[in-house]
Amino acid sequence: MTTEKAAGRRRARELGLTPGILTPGRLNAITDVANVRVGHTTLIERRSIRTGVTAILPHGGNPYQRKVRASLAVGNGFGKPTGVTQITELGTLETPIVLTNTLAVGTAVNALVSWTLSHPGNEDVRSVNAMVGETNDGKLNDIRTRAVTESHVLSAIAAAKEGPVAEGCVGAGTGVAAFGLKAGIGTASRKLGADRGGFSVGVLVQANFGGTLIMDGLHVAEALGVPTLSDEDGRPSDGSCMIVLATDAPVLERNLARMAQRCFLGLARTGSFLANGSGDYAIAFSTRNVVTPVGEAASVREWPNERMDPLFLAAVEATEEAVLNALCMATDMTGFRGRMFSALDLEWLHSFVSQARR
Repeated sequence: MTTEKAAGRRRARELGLTPGILTPGRLNAITDVANVRVGHTTLIERRSIRTGVTAILPHGGNPYQRKVRASLAVGNGFGKPTGVTQITELGTLETPIVLTNTLAVGTAVNALVSWTLSHPGNEDVRSVNAMVGETNDGKLNDIRTRAVTESHVLSAIAAAKEGPVAEGCVGAGTGVAAFGLKAGIGTASRKLGADRGGFSVGVLVQANFGGTLIMDGLHVAEALGVPTLSDEDGRPSDGSCMIVLATDAPVLERNLARMAQRCFLGLARTGSFLANGSGDYAIAFSTRNVVTPVGEAASVREWPNERMDPLFLAAVEATEEAVLNALCMATDMTGFRGRMFSALDLEWLHSFVSQARR
């Protein structure tokens, strides 16, 4: 799967949208957090299959033997993620995070278990807590065919790498829509100054939700004439959003949960109101303070509560911009039963932003 931009698509900052006050990282992506890797498998087949898999790896090693601290927050719980109770209970992540469609969750769990059991060093493992998140892409994808296979999940994991992240209609974002427009995978980051710890915070979203679209404070939905509540087809307020946050700050599970909660403020800035039928989840992990096997001493450093505010703000801003990038990088798509979602007209958007700024 190419990581190059779809023809003619540009990220939010290239269009004059600069949400927040903090500085983005070099790539403005979740991979600005060192060692974090992202991979996609994209399925566009016949006229009805529009789905895929996105895998996020906290590092390039064995995640079961080198668990990262993690926690999770729920905005609206109309969703089917797996592995969440153990993460909440123990505060660690022991597999890659896989995002896919609602009816492929079981397949992804099986793939993650197989991958973990076959990983060198895990010969004696008898319990695996697979972290899988989902949104429902059934408007564009014939979801009942369950086209995602275990090999697709394993391919996304194998493809995961550092560096630029493909956005828009790729991986788990292939068949999703937001605010009645084609959306997909989006990512963004923030880099704190040395006086605030010098840490990076990166976010990746699978944007499949609705509300009243706001972009960097501009009321785009009103200008476009897009409805703000569900119509008879359940668009655009129905749907879900999976949010993955990574940081290299030495934040333990309690404050990771607090950072995850702040991600929903970023969704709100884009116009989401966490609709009744929306499954909105944020999982946050830190690449610091890795938990090694039982019996090995671990040196733990914890960032103090009193210095968390810049990290909270980074979580909000990176989530907001990740959603904007998901919308800006997506392309028009026709899928199941001929249903079509249009992407944002970027020329119109650039003109609208320029005029509003004047």
